[in-house]
Amino acid sequence: METMAITKLKPVDAVVVGAGVAGTIVCKELAEAGLEVVGLERGRMLDSNHDFAMPYAHDELKYDRHSDVIQNLSRETITFRNAMNETALPMRELGSFKPGECVGGAAVHWGCHAKRFLPWDFETRSRTLERYGKNQIAEDCTSQDWGITYDELEPYYDQFEDLYGVGGKAGNLNGEIRPGGNPFEGPRSREFPNPPTERTFAGSLFAQAAESFGYKPYQNASAAMTRPYTNPYRLTLGQCVHGGFCSSHGCAMGAKASPLTTVLPALAKHKNFELRPLANVIRVNLDSEKKRAVSVTYVDARGREIEQPADLVILASYTFNNTRLMLLSGIGRPYDPVRNEGVVGRNYSYQTGSKVSLFFEDKEFNPFIGGGMVSTSIDEFNGDNFDHAGLGFVGGAYLTVQSLGAKPIRFTPVPPGTPSWGGGWKKAAAQYYRRSFAISCHGCCQSYRNHYLDLDPTYRDANGLPLIRMTFDFQENERKMSAYVTNKAAEIAKAVGPSKMSVNPVTGKYSIVPYQSTHNIGGVVMGADPATSVVNKYLQSWDVPNVFVIGGSAFPQNSANAPTETIGALACWAADSIKDRYLKRPGALV
Repeated sequence: METMAITKLKPVDAVVVGAGVAGTIVCKELAEAGLEVVGLERGRMLDSNHDFAMPYAHDELKYDRHSDVIQNLSRETITFRNAMNETALPMRELGSFKPGECVGGAAVHWGCHAKRFLPWDFETRSRTLERYGKNQIAEDCTSQDWGITYDELEPYYDQFEDLYGVGGKAGNLNGEIRPGGNPFEGPRSREFPNPPTERTFAGSLFAQAAESFGYKPYQNASAAMTRPYTNPYRLTLGQCVHGGFCSSHGCAMGAKASPLTTVLPALAKHKNFELRPLANVIRVNLDSEKKRAVSVTYVDARGREIEQPADLVILASYTFNNTRLMLLSGIGRPYDPVRNEGVVGRNYSYQTGSKVSLFFEDKEFNPFIGGGMVSTSIDEFNGDNFDHAGLGFVGGAYLTVQSLGAKPIRFTPVPPGTPSWGGGWKKAAAQYYRRSFAISCHGCCQSYRNHYLDLDPTYRDANGLPLIRMTFDFQENERKMSAYVTNKAAEIAKAVGPSKMSVNPVTGKYSIVPYQSTHNIGGVVMGADPATSVVNKYLQSWDVPNVFVIGGSAFPQNSANAPTETIGALACWAADSIKDRYLKRPGALV
């Protein structure tokens, strides 16, 4: 689609693509520094007080099943295949993951999991080689160090947690291991801004059983407020009341930290900032030498092409869209898995989830009351916290019992042997709705040579542009890891003493159909080597220095921990890099 833009607007200092976690933070920091900033978001504007008012916010059909604040696949979707010799087909219904399509992005409907990555996650390859040697890593594994360390990013984790009011208990405060927190976390410079969530009955049973093995349970960090909280932008959030509709939903209580509650009301007060919703960016325009971005082109709500010139272009949208825009704009060399050359689209990865379900006859829980990452976890089997010698895999998982709110349509756990339909299924679903819980294994995933994102040669979106194509499957490393950690979860489950249980490690191919997590990463990865990364440690394009790309797309492989907190920290880090380094001397920072 190479038609001329209908309208060319007045230039601005910076244009930011995407008004999610990363985009809103960067917009606020740059606007505060005095730049004229335009934020472009393909989705519609939301008003939390109106759109998520009670009782309408608790509509599972609208938000969870019909995906009201999630990407409209009839206009733009992805195509998927497990292997390069297969034909990719379009994703027609949201399943495995749920990218957002509204102001606030996927953080509007996230589950508030705000856990930092481990120090090992940033130096996966070098630490693995140092401890175990090269035979520990699969030959086709392309995992790599980030080019930034946990210690460099720690102040920005702290900044993000303060902004999003994260609740938790420090387990490692300036190198001192503290009781009650996660003893395996990287050292943090200060305590959480809010206290941790309260432990549920199911969480207590899990904690007691885990402690019998010598493990150290803790409450997961949560970005749903555990008390009323006012953040550094002087925005106040309410306390989570565990209303049961959190993940996939907006928050009726204003307790969920998201761009709508933590940044946008303060950002909107800047006269040098303008937010344009329903503005779908389709390319970044370069100068004749392809060394500088001069503008972006977007399609507005009326279908018109608009060109917005800017001195600085920042892509801060979802993983798929960041990668797609780089490919459509010709920034960076597209990845070729056959030659193992190029970088844009390389190192796509996901997460490896499994679970053990426990069923009881003599214990009742209240699964409906939950939300905001109310969960009890152990980290003994996360990252490289345990000895991997002789196990045949790298990485791990944290084990957790979550109380996120058991929505009545989706949550129907039944024991093994239950009929898949009919009266027997109905009876079991009613019996065990209140008499079951799961130990979830939230696992990492390495990157591989044949896992990548590129432009689909056949399918196009509503604007006539190629869709992004995903080629991905679970590998032997992830299956072995899943079997190991799921077995550890089963040992704990047996100690709890259920009447029945089911153990479900990852065994077969990756399926895009059932929901797993909205934790897609890679494609525009960061690193220290332009031959294996698209952006440098400051999230700046190696090829076009006035383009920065921020988001989960920067992760070279995936941690077991959810990505949102790290995306927020990277946004704070990149904003400081732009203000303190780039603006003083525009050009390559490395």
